This record gives sequence, C-alpha cells and structure tokens, in this order.
Amino acid sequence: MKILVLTQYFPPEVGAPQSRLYELMSRLKKKGADITVITAMPNYPQMAIHDGYKGRLVMRDNFKELTVIRSWLFVSRNSTLFARMLNYFSFVLTSMFTGLFMSGKQDYVFCESPPLFLGISAYVISKFKRARLIFNVSDLWPESAEKLGLVTNKAALTMATWLEEFLYRRSWLITTQTGGIRDNISNRISGEKVYWLKNGANNTLFDPSISGDAWRLKQGYNENDMVIMYAGILGHAQGLEVILRAAKELRANDAIKFVMIGSGPERKMLVALKEEMNLDNLTFIPAQPKEAMPEILAAANAVVIPLKNIDLFKGAIPSKLFESAQMCKAILLGVLGEAKEMFIDDGKAGLAFEPENHLSLVTTINLLFENRRLEREYGDNGFNYVNAQFNLDMIASHFWERLKDS
Repeated sequence: MKILVLTQYFPPEVGAPQSRLYELMSRLKKKGADITVITAMPNYPQMAIHDGYKGRLVMRDNFKELTVIRSWLFVSRNSTLFARMLNYFSFVLTSMFTGLFMSGKQDYVFCESPPLFLGISAYVISKFKRARLIFNVSDLWPESAEKLGLVTNKAALTMATWLEEFLYRRSWLITTQTGGIRDNISNRISGEKVYWLKNGANNTLFDPSISGDAWRLKQGYNENDMVIMYAGILGHAQGLEVILRAAKELRANDAIKFVMIGSGPERKMLVALKEEMNLDNLTFIPAQPKEAMPEILAAANAVVIPLKNIDLFKGAIPSKLFESAQMCKAILLGVLGEAKEMFIDDGKAGLAFEPENHLSLVTTINLLFENRRLEREYGDNGFNYVNAQFNLDMIASHFWERLKDS
C-alpha cells in the first residue's frame, strides 16, 4: 500500500499537525505502508525558511524513517491576506509538480487541510495517479477564518466555500480530527465517507515518570510554587490575553507563577501587553523542540488550554489536551463543547473556565491552589482517560484496517 501525504506543515517544524501526521504515518509505515511525504521547506511558525533549507527549490531527505520531499514556497512575515494567499498558492504549485513527477505510483493521496487550497494539488495528483483521495480536515475552513476575522472578503469566502464542497464531493474518504467536525461535514456529505481519525498522545515520548525538577530549578521556581503553563502556538484562535489578565489578578500571590512557551503571530502583542501590565509573575519562553517538551510539561503544576469564545470552537479538541493528560497534568480548560464534555465532564482531568473570561480562570486557579491534592487526582484521571480513549497505536490500527478492507 502506497500513501502519498500532502501537507504544508511537517517536522522539523513544531506544531499540532506536524506532530499528529508524523505519529500517524510512522505507525502506518510499521504496518507495511510505503509512505512518501510532500511538504514545504520548514518555516513555521517563524515564517522564515529554517537554516539548512534556504535557497533550495526541491530537496529529498528522510525524517527518521519517512521519505520526505520538500519544495519551495513563498514565505513572508507580512500577515496581509495577499501575503497569505501567496504563501498557500506557491506551495500548491510546487507540491503539484513534486507530487506528479517525483513521487511515483500511489494508491492513496492523503491531504491535510487547512490550508484548504492544498486540496487543489491533491485532487490533480490523485486524478493523474489514479489514486484515492483522502481529505483530512483538522479545522473547518473557510468557516474558521471567517469567524476569527482573518478573511472578510465575501467573494474570497464564496470561492473558498465552493472549493471546500468540491473537495468533499471528490474525496474517496474525508477524515476529521474531532467528532464535531465529523458531524458538521456529515450533514452536508454522505456520512459513510466521513471517518473520525482521532488524535492521541505519544506515550513513548511523553512519559509521566520524567522529572521536571531540573527545569523548574533552572527557571527559578521552588517546590512550593504553583507553575501554570501554556505551551503552544501564540496565535489568533487561542485568545491568550485571558492568561495575562488572570496573571494580573493573581500578582499578590507570590507562589503562583505563569509561563508561556511558544512562538506565533500574537507573540509581539502579548509581550507588549505583559510589559504594559508590569507582570513579573509571568515569563515568556521561545518555542522549544518537541523532544524537550516532556521535561518542560513535567515541571508544570497545571496547564491552561484556551480558545476564543466562538461557537465554531465547540467542536475543537486542542492537541495539547492529549500531551498534558499523558504527562499527568491538571488541565484548566477554556474550551466549551466537545473538549469539555470529554476531558472535564467524562475524564475528570481538570477544571473548566469560561473562554476569554479571566475572572473565571482566576477562580479555577485559586481552587486548585487551595486544594493542591487535586493536582494529582486530575492528573491521574487524565492519564487513564487518554490512554483508554485515545491510544495512538489503536487509532492507527483501526485506520489501517479501514484502508485494507476497501
């Protein structure tokens, strides 16, 4: 079985889709699949081509056990719609070339969306190679871009919606990361071709027996401090101002410390807001390699996982949930809907707060601080829940059988 993966984002970049796709495809390879990944030159989230890849149009390498073909794309730190479209469509063109002429025969073309436009390349490649198109939807686009105010041009939204529906109809299988996305698409397309390809935690890398004591000591935290951590993309969707405003409310408690780890388009704004608020209880740390994250997560007492308060995100399940639960960390979740129902209501892995409501977040932090035994209780609950419901080996096995039986 030959599977061609098209994705704009892949390791060594750090991020949710990068990690998820690698973990899935490495497991499928172990089951006998011949995997080729077509991706862009690494540039995210810094929006600058990484050292070692600059000045290259196409290069073939191996990321661990996977064959990877990387192609050029336009990269700019400019956040205008025009610059983003150049970024997306340049990779559509270069990925189409590498897919058609450098990847050989394929049985399946597995395309990661967003960006939605990569589906154009995937569709063309699948037709020429007579391969089945699997369209993997990790975020509903253009709906999410419209709700977040990232795209406001009505003509562009209409064209993107047409493309979305076209790709759904032409796909052999539509895979989704959440049940909410599955249900949304199933209401528009035959549910028989929509498959919930769950996310999960890497239980090899994220080992709860790892100690974070050395990292805490290096950062100047003592054993009595409660370290509240956010680790991930500093982006528009997360509504991360809520953490800074909560930190401002809790400045009088010297034992509560905040740390935000990551890079992204909102970092400059958030750092400026920290300075404006004079928050000496909050520290920003740049994005760290994935291999360093288990020790860093181990150093936290609790993790904050927020999203903006819009209906669209009621069907979202942030990938940080799986890694945090795997590391036995208490979760402070500012996401309504599916994620809360699973990890808070069913899994009892932490406490929920109202999205974008910093006073609600303050209440959950104080409750945890006053009942420190809850840290371990929530952490153990989350670990047991994620390993029972979201085991990556089991998820990959079920997907493998779905492909084999077709």
